[in-house]
Amino acid sequence: MKGLVVAIQFLTRLPTPRIAVSSAEFAAAMRWFPAVGLIVGALVAGAGWAGARIDSWTGALAALVLWVAVTGALHLDGLGDIADASGAAHKDRARLLAVLGDPHAGSFAVVAVGLQLIAKLVLLHALIEREAFIAIALIPFAARIGPLVWSRALPGLHAGLGARFRNAVRPVDFLVWSGALAAAAWVSPSLLVAPLAFLFWGWWLLRRIGGISGDGHGAGIEMGESLLLAAALLWAHLA
Repeated sequence: MKGLVVAIQFLTRLPTPRIAVSSAEFAAAMRWFPAVGLIVGALVAGAGWAGARIDSWTGALAALVLWVAVTGALHLDGLGDIADASGAAHKDRARLLAVLGDPHAGSFAVVAVGLQLIAKLVLLHALIEREAFIAIALIPFAARIGPLVWSRALPGLHAGLGARFRNAVRPVDFLVWSGALAAAAWVSPSLLVAPLAFLFWGWWLLRRIGGISGDGHGAGIEMGESLLLAAALLWAHLA
């Protein structure tokens, strides 16, 4: 359970006991990322349900605010960095890495983060109107399976955080979380889109950025969540 605690500390701002871990133990905590997604999803869906007692827009806003707060905007930061790096990708690798390492947000980052928040707010509102709280709760879980895939399938962009995760994921982890995703899809069928989202993001990163990094993982989680929210809404509309 140490790995779960470390994963919660890394991916959220939830209070946990402070524990000392080695570099290898920190990397191995990645195996628990989807479990953290279940916690995040339950909180987000709960906030949406509570806010919806007033109206659906209040529910959507409550869900989004809690979503950002509980994750500390960690993944949004990655999305912004990848957006800026993508804007510099037409130059050279040195410039791309320099932009990724720059703590300041450029215009691409501001636009990407703004559009992401608007997209989530609108999609959450539509799903809350349809009382699709189970789908909302499961989406952060499914999106956090993506980093397990990308860490093994893509080359490391640089010797940073993403590279530390590369050898941490074992075949048994794919088996366990694939089974969990299949079970979740039995309850919320739109989650079957998740593997396609993982493949698309990995392909885009490889083609545009050249590999995976911590920012790539964070941005992929954000994009995966939005795609899965849209898929859930489409499923609810067609059902």
